Amino acid sequence: QVQLVESGGGLVQAGGSLRLSCAASGSILSINRMGWYRQAPGKQRELVAVISYGTTTYADSVKGRFTISRDKFKNTMYLQMNSLKPEDTGVYSCNADVTGYSGTHYPTTHDYWGQGTQVTVSS
Repeated sequence: QVQLVESGGGLVQAGGSLRLSCAASGSILSINRMGWYRQAPGKQRELVAVISYGTTTYADSVKGRFTISRDKFKNTMYLQMNSLKPEDTGVYSCNADVTGYSGTHYPTTHDYWGQGTQVTVSS
């Protein structure tokens, strides 16, 4: 079973920075898509940034402030968040489309989610 574990969330002042990490573990053959989503209180979950098919995409609200990256050797994804604003507050979740082995003798592809990490930006 593939597991995604986020870390790095916390409470910061507006203008501060945080670096989120998402570590993928398990019988992984490839990570086809990996990205970050967030959900603010009372709002729907939204895409923050994603790396898919070699292309990086950012939400307009975070362009120029956030940077997504992957270390394929470590199966770890990062989200560097700079110039944080109160509206960045929310639960940030790691998402990955992963091809691997989950109790089978043949590879399968599934979409996985981490448990989420809270980011709170105070004004």
